[in-house]
Amino acid sequence: MKDLTTGKEGKLIFQFALPMLFGNVFQQLYNVVDSIIIGKVLGKEALAAVGANFPLIFALISFVVGIAIGSTVIIAQYFGAKKMDLVKRTIDTLYIFMFGASIFLTAIGIWGSEYIFKLISLPEEVIPLAIDYFNVYAIGFVFFFGFQGTSAILRGLGDSKTPLYFLIVSTLMNIALDLFFVLVLKWGIKGVAAATVIAQAGAFFSIIFYLNRYHKFLDFSPLKMRFDTEIFKKSLRIGLPSGLQQTFVSVGFLALYRIVNMFGTSTIAAYSIAMRIDMFAAMPAMNFSAAISTFVGQNIGANKFERIGRGLNATLLMTTVISVLVTAMALLFAEPLMYLFTNDAEVVEIGKQYLHIVSGFYVMFSFMFVFGGVLRGAGDTIVPMFITILALWIIRIPVSYFLSLEIGVTGIWWGIPIAWAVGVTASFLYYKTGRWKKRAVVKHDGAGS
Repeated sequence: MKDLTTGKEGKLIFQFALPMLFGNVFQQLYNVVDSIIIGKVLGKEALAAVGANFPLIFALISFVVGIAIGSTVIIAQYFGAKKMDLVKRTIDTLYIFMFGASIFLTAIGIWGSEYIFKLISLPEEVIPLAIDYFNVYAIGFVFFFGFQGTSAILRGLGDSKTPLYFLIVSTLMNIALDLFFVLVLKWGIKGVAAATVIAQAGAFFSIIFYLNRYHKFLDFSPLKMRFDTEIFKKSLRIGLPSGLQQTFVSVGFLALYRIVNMFGTSTIAAYSIAMRIDMFAAMPAMNFSAAISTFVGQNIGANKFERIGRGLNATLLMTTVISVLVTAMALLFAEPLMYLFTNDAEVVEIGKQYLHIVSGFYVMFSFMFVFGGVLRGAGDTIVPMFITILALWIIRIPVSYFLSLEIGVTGIWWGIPIAWAVGVTASFLYYKTGRWKKRAVVKHDGAGS
């Protein structure tokens, strides 16, 4: 656990973000290896099937993840105010909610997956593979939520290192099981999903065993947990807009996939690969956003508002440097990166066009996420929700659709940076108003004035 209310702001945020960044690198490494195995061994239909699962899985988990964000903000603010009894009650409440939600979503997902794949116009030859993958993957929702919930709790307490260690082991296990199930046992796409479920279960049980043994304060004991209605209401006040925001994003991805699906299996496969590469560019922005969110939460809890602006400036500088480097890599190595996943020349060409268009705007994407992290850390999640709706539903999807009719598949890709431009502008303008300072859970006399 780390106190982020004292010390050099930029250094603290960097040190807090770095373990999360390493963890996500390993996680994305798994996704890359996963996609390489699928693309090279099982073919572009299987690659398209796994890619089509991403927006469905995201749609199912996004609302719950949003509520967890609300709990993380509350944990950070209570921890900053040194109210440890309330920290523990918030943790218990989050666990109970997430486990109940995981069971519900597993049942709903398995029941409705085929209908959703047809609704987004997934090609007929891809749908059976997509269903096979999802039905196995969904069994692991309870472990996914368990591990992600524990990681969110630890981040709120200022500990971003512990989840990293277990994530690295889980990722390596996932890769090994992938190779064994697909290459040796010949389980196909179901083997890929099974490897993920087993690795997630291993990560969750391992981190709980570790915490119960070495951090008695957290005390993961299901029979002793108590659900606190008042704290859950506070979590909903902060987390519900984030949950709705995540849901709008996930449904937006489904709508975007419907546009992509109009251009056939090769385009779906190319988009699936490009998104894997894209995630490496998105990781620094997401991790620094999470870091500054915890930083802001703790400093608001400690009534140290003057540190927030300095932390923001340092974070923007760090993400700019990283984004420029990632952009250069994506532009220079777009074609060989695509060939890592597939030998299909048509798929490679489409994916290369995506990277050449989108990668030039990674800095803009990073700024949008960092400003959003400041607002979430303050407990202000309603305005970011509306900004997301504006950027995605009013800008990105309509622009991508109409441009695709005019100039083909590249029109879909141009809709992405256009939406980012709107999102970052709106986020910056709202941040400058200073209204977010008044949304804290922990109140101080004259704070934010």
